[in-house]
Amino acid sequence: MSTGLNTQENRVGLYTPEQKKRRDESVWTLIQGILAPLQFLVFAISLVLVVRYMMTGEGYVLASISILIKTGFLYAIMITGAIWEKVVFGQYLLAPAFFWEDVVSFFVIALHTLYVWAFLSGTIPPQGQMLIALAAYLVYVVNAGQFLWKLRMARLQAEAMA
Repeated sequence: MSTGLNTQENRVGLYTPEQKKRRDESVWTLIQGILAPLQFLVFAISLVLVVRYMMTGEGYVLASISILIKTGFLYAIMITGAIWEKVVFGQYLLAPAFFWEDVVSFFVIALHTLYVWAFLSGTIPPQGQMLIALAAYLVYVVNAGQFLWKLRMARLQAEAMA
């Protein structure tokens, strides 16, 4: 008898019926639904501050603080997302339905973490730090697009099943 956690059997779209039930009943789904738009809002504000610094040379401290806050949101959403994936799919990361999103997320985390290291160590000058942040933000936008696409696919799946 299969648990439905790691198997692809009976999969229609992103989720098997058991996975969809676990997704819908999990508090982690709600947490992800709250954190994702908050992280995007922090990203948008931070992007403006980083671009302002890059264009004018002003506001380094404010831009840096905004990047650190964005990174904190990223870590929170990644940890809670891994827990969500465990609840729904039976593994913390790289579940087949979200494999490529997780892979790109690793690059997002790596670039944000590189920024934190550069900021704390001071080994990379402020302009370089901001370039790292902009690279992290570019990959974040790609990753957010991946997740939005999956959200749309899940909605279409739900409509097809109704």
